Amino acid sequence: MSEQGGHISTEPRINDRIHAIEVRLVGPDGEQIGIVKIAEALKLAQDVGLDLVEIAPTARPPVAKVMDYGKWRYETAQKARESRRNQTNTVIKEMKLRPKIDAHDYETKKGHIVRFLRGGDKVKITIMFRGREQSRPELGFNLLNKLAEDVAADGVVEFAPKQDGRNMIMVLAPTRKKSEAKVEVEAAKQRKAAERAADVEAEQKELAQSRAQAVERTKRKRGPADNLDPDIDL
Repeated sequence: MSEQGGHISTEPRINDRIHAIEVRLVGPDGEQIGIVKIAEALKLAQDVGLDLVEIAPTARPPVAKVMDYGKWRYETAQKARESRRNQTNTVIKEMKLRPKIDAHDYETKKGHIVRFLRGGDKVKITIMFRGREQSRPELGFNLLNKLAEDVAADGVVEFAPKQDGRNMIMVLAPTRKKSEAKVEVEAAKQRKAAERAADVEAEQKELAQSRAQAVERTKRKRGPADNLDPDIDL
């Protein structure tokens, strides 16, 4: 005979579904009522028009709370959705440098690293040694320490510089969560859009004023006689 496993519910037991003989009862406002018989707990919940919900089934005795179960389920679902919306996967970007990198390339790559960190991503920096450079690991240490200091406002050292064969590796973590970074990026986009709209409006006003001034100058040059209706007999 084959056994068929049933679905294990993650929903808490409520009201008559609670099997315990007695429970440690918590009131609707969080007050500790104490250990009571299940029948008494159910009656207390019914008297106030609420449900009895088993919130800690593994406790001895189980803990049950008087609450509005429907409202609690709704609020729990809302919090779960909000948590999923805010949850973002951390991405690890990688940047490779040479130990004797020139100043211009260093500034360019540092700019990329700062952009990654401000976007909420971690950055793995790899120093690549070639030939005789392998005999001077201090070049890599010094470069990575300088880089960590230069980007300290946006990132912190999560994995300190370490030799890994011919390479040296350091990992930087952003100082802000990715969700916070996204909010800031979106706010910056909105600010830029508002600034562009304001610039366009100002340009349109300036153009309208220029046209009005041009018309006024034309009228003054023509003189009063030129502005008379040509169909009027003088």
